[in-house]
Amino acid sequence: MSTAELHRQATADEIAHTFQEGEPVTADLSPYAAEDWIALAIFWIMALCVFLQFFTRYALNDSYAWTEEIATYCLIAVVFVGSAMCVRMSRHIQVDLVFRYLPRLPARALSTAIDVIRIAFLTYVIKLVWVFIEVIGDERMTTIKFPKKYVYYLVLFGFVLMSARAIQVAIQNWRRGYSILERPGAFDGTED
Repeated sequence: MSTAELHRQATADEIAHTFQEGEPVTADLSPYAAEDWIALAIFWIMALCVFLQFFTRYALNDSYAWTEEIATYCLIAVVFVGSAMCVRMSRHIQVDLVFRYLPRLPARALSTAIDVIRIAFLTYVIKLVWVFIEVIGDERMTTIKFPKKYVYYLVLFGFVLMSARAIQVAIQNWRRGYSILERPGAFDGTED
């Protein structure tokens, strides 16, 4: 089967009929989890801060200094909370080249070891972030004099979510008998 895209000209009547025919399509929100919605909310706060910065700087010629700092901290929160989504969906960067050449049992053992190492790493980082918060958490932000520890709590929250999702992914891999590293085609729809 060819993967090339096929395009054909559609008339205005054909396009208009696509909106009138058939059952209405409902949105499926089931693939989304709590961390997705939290990251989206923080993203929109960041977007509003960036817009406010742009508007006050270029339209009013008198920018609010705090908007840049808040947008930066929102970006930090989006990255770490959003990373939990990537762990849940196995979308972080991974190299599966070795798995193409390994027999099934060594590949399964290596994949399981990778799951265990990922869980151990993420849970260790939770401890490191907690120590970091204890050391530097009372520092104040530059422009709004708000404690930075709340930003770092969001980072900690992101790592807790990543650890929980890594455990879930490992359990799913163990029950299924393979991971995305061993059979990437089973996850992207290319496997027969």
